[in-house]
Amino acid sequence: MAWFKRQEKGITTATEDKMDVPKGLWYKSPTGKIIDADELARNLFVSPEDDFHVRIGSAIYFEILFDNNEFVELDKNMTSKDPLHFVDTKKYAERLKDVMEKTHLKDAVRTGVGKSKGKELVVCAMDFAFIGGSMGAVVGEKIARGIDHAIKNKLPFVMISKSGGARMMEAAYSLMQLAKTSVKLAQLAEAGLPYISLCTDPTTGGTTASYAMLGDINISEPGALIGFAGPRVVRDTTGKDLPEGFQTAEFLLEHGFLDFITPRKDLKDKINLYIDLIQNNTIR
Repeated sequence: MAWFKRQEKGITTATEDKMDVPKGLWYKSPTGKIIDADELARNLFVSPEDDFHVRIGSAIYFEILFDNNEFVELDKNMTSKDPLHFVDTKKYAERLKDVMEKTHLKDAVRTGVGKSKGKELVVCAMDFAFIGGSMGAVVGEKIARGIDHAIKNKLPFVMISKSGGARMMEAAYSLMQLAKTSVKLAQLAEAGLPYISLCTDPTTGGTTASYAMLGDINISEPGALIGFAGPRVVRDTTGKDLPEGFQTAEFLLEHGFLDFITPRKDLKDKINLYIDLIQNNTIR
């Protein structure tokens, strides 16, 4: 049984001929399913094994929604300031600089205008990678300007939320954005233009308390965490055990806080369907 045994002592493979497994070749979902990274990307970052929706950023949402990924980005160079000279474990100004270099983003939201299924719409999409998708003055301003562009050009507005809530480094400036964006959405409604709100994982804090739940139609991706305070805070405050699935998209749908849960692969068709129905247009 010589094939069981090494015939020569030592490892003879030259260093330059050794093959390493590239980092990121596989993705492990929370349920333990292993997926090839390329296959995951082809499937819009949804695990084909268990339908787990991996968090994605604005770039992929734009690619999903806009025809041929063609769009114009509004206010793309707008950046946050540090009027309070805030310091926690590091200066806020330094944190902004570091996260910009790391993510290649200017802030936690981007606004795109382009055609989806042949008709123009405005899409604001948040990026959790930028300080947890936190809502500061720039986020509020870019959303407000996106709504203004929709009103001026009579276009539907889509908001894709993915946020931990208000940005503490901007204190009251951040909290002001709740009222600011809500007023702008009221103006959009007065203009008779559709607003579709898509809640993705996670949508929490001041985002949920303002624009994320104010859509003409509120939808979510499967399994998304959606709430105001976190489960631990709610449990400690109420002193009660929380029901199974608390703050999941499915729980909110069952209790009337969402209209639909829409898988990522269906987002483009469903969002445009809702817009056509609201505007009484021919279904595309």
